[in-house]
Amino acid sequence: MRKGLALLVILLVVSVAGCIGTSNSTGTTTPSPTMTSSSSGYITVTDALGRTVKVPRNVTRVVAVGPGALRIIVYLNATSDVVGIEEFEKKYPFGRPYILAHPELLKLPVIGPGGPGKLPDMEAIIKVHPQVIFMSFVSKSEADEVQKKTGIPVVVLSYGTLKNFTDPVFFKSLLLAGKILGKEKRAEEVIKFIEEQQSYLENLTKGLKSPSVYIGGIGFKGAHGITSTFTDYAPFTVLNLDNVASNLTSTNYGWVQVDKEWLLKVNPDYIFIDEGGLKIILDDYKSNPDFYNSLKAVKEGHVYGVLPYNFYNTNIGIAIADAYYIGKVIYPERFKNIDPVEKANEIFTFLVGKPVYNELAKEFGGFGKINLASGNVTYGLPTNP
Repeated sequence: MRKGLALLVILLVVSVAGCIGTSNSTGTTTPSPTMTSSSSGYITVTDALGRTVKVPRNVTRVVAVGPGALRIIVYLNATSDVVGIEEFEKKYPFGRPYILAHPELLKLPVIGPGGPGKLPDMEAIIKVHPQVIFMSFVSKSEADEVQKKTGIPVVVLSYGTLKNFTDPVFFKSLLLAGKILGKEKRAEEVIKFIEEQQSYLENLTKGLKSPSVYIGGIGFKGAHGITSTFTDYAPFTVLNLDNVASNLTSTNYGWVQVDKEWLLKVNPDYIFIDEGGLKIILDDYKSNPDFYNSLKAVKEGHVYGVLPYNFYNTNIGIAIADAYYIGKVIYPERFKNIDPVEKANEIFTFLVGKPVYNELAKEFGGFGKINLASGNVTYGLPTNP
């Protein structure tokens, strides 16, 4: 009898072990997350750092830690599962459509300071009893440390490099979080929506001769002025535009600080200003108007404002909306049937559930031509922290 019982136990162990392993990405535009199931109440996943993590099957309580983590959860229509947020989200509740659309999140308990490079408050997280902690912009050792100290599974997500809107690393994180949260279908819908937007914009501008363009005021771990730009600014890439900064070398995900002398030398035809840094640029103009007035785009009135690209990681929805507005500016005939404001609200409604363009425009200025000389700014200008 004992021998028979032992044999039964061995068979059970072997059968369970056979369900645990890893699976590879499909290699398609929308790769499947690496994940296997077990016969218990858990599944085993591989996160963005290649960490193997065991998470519960039916997750209904989560927290999101680090730049952009909460945005992914909102895109998946899983806000009701969030049980705590970072202090950063409460302190700076502007510039991010996912917070503007879901102010109820601001009422949740604080789980840590938030912000780049800051770990959560372990005790505060334990108190809200999440089943999974989603994190971004952390090292393997940091993720392991949080998991060890809280006893709660930590799954790391990533936006990838986002040289365009359809980064496979970002998509894989969407699918992974979607699987854990029971939102697989929604994750697939979000991916399809983003792919369709990019394809439409690429086809609309394919083969056109582009003027030279530049984006200044890009936020990166804080607000910056006119010299802050991106070598791979996704809206320019998708629209097939001649980004004068594209040949520069960056060690920070495409972000660079250029010299004003360089900007005068390349002298782009169009300058777009990320309004997360507009206040800084307007202040700088007052101190150094000669520099700005020497630029071709300023002389010819080709300076335009777009909504903040980076605000606690990249605002994917805003980036797509900005691309429609930029396209309208550069190629008005090709975009004649497109209202950028209506398109922005369509994008925000799909991704975060509400048409929040007007709120963003009130905060930052919205789509429009900027006259640096007049400084005719009648709206509030919070800076990207």
